[in-house]
Amino acid sequence: MNIKVVNQTKDISRVIINDPKTYNSLSTRNLLDLIKVFKKLDNDKNIKVIILEGAGKGFSAGHNLKEVKALKKKEKFQKLFNLCSKLMIQIVEGRKPVIAKVHGAAYAAGCQLVASCDLAFSEKNALFATPGVNIGLFCSTPMVAVSRKINRKSMMKMLLTGDPIKANFAKEIGLINDCYSKSKLNNEVLKIAKKIASKSNLTIKIGKQTFYKQLEMPLKKAYVYTSKMMTINMMALDAKEGISAFLEKRKPQWKNK
Repeated sequence: MNIKVVNQTKDISRVIINDPKTYNSLSTRNLLDLIKVFKKLDNDKNIKVIILEGAGKGFSAGHNLKEVKALKKKEKFQKLFNLCSKLMIQIVEGRKPVIAKVHGAAYAAGCQLVASCDLAFSEKNALFATPGVNIGLFCSTPMVAVSRKINRKSMMKMLLTGDPIKANFAKEIGLINDCYSKSKLNNEVLKIAKKIASKSNLTIKIGKQTFYKQLEMPLKKAYVYTSKMMTINMMALDAKEGISAFLEKRKPQWKNK
């Protein structure tokens, strides 16, 4: 397996795409293994936050073009792209927050992977691109995730030119949260992961699910749905404990119930 899982702390897991020979490509094998790993971590009650990163020179170059070229049949192409979409949906619909930690390049489906994560941080010299147009293959599936994070004009420029953007611009348009020097990136990502892990796991799960679902709804439906979800949240023990702790000026003791 090219996917490595390391427990950073008792409640934070690092998922490392460990296939540097292919620049951590999202090959069929790697996609299947990533889906399996994310499902397993999603069901692990001890894990609260997942950090996703790549080994070697960079994050991920996207699909393995040697594999893509060898597929030939329409059904096999469809299977590969469906599998990639399945991974992205697993990350978005999963109960645990996923943080992308990016160095080097995140191109095509690799950029899609960054955009699919809940948060993303990178080194200052990291590059992001949807360069499929350069090889006659428009980045149609990557644009689903990326276009939901950045504005349309920026997205279309990336798609139509295939040109990479630098980390500071990726931050400016909302593709990543922030960028740091190589020496600081790991500590900064770990710092925010620990902060998230200190919250109620149940509350985070409810909140993440609600966030993505309401984005796709018209305004009135979004308010009806979120009011319902806040009511469900309010009935949980952790909400009662959190409010009591705030009023009593003490640290909450989460039960995740």
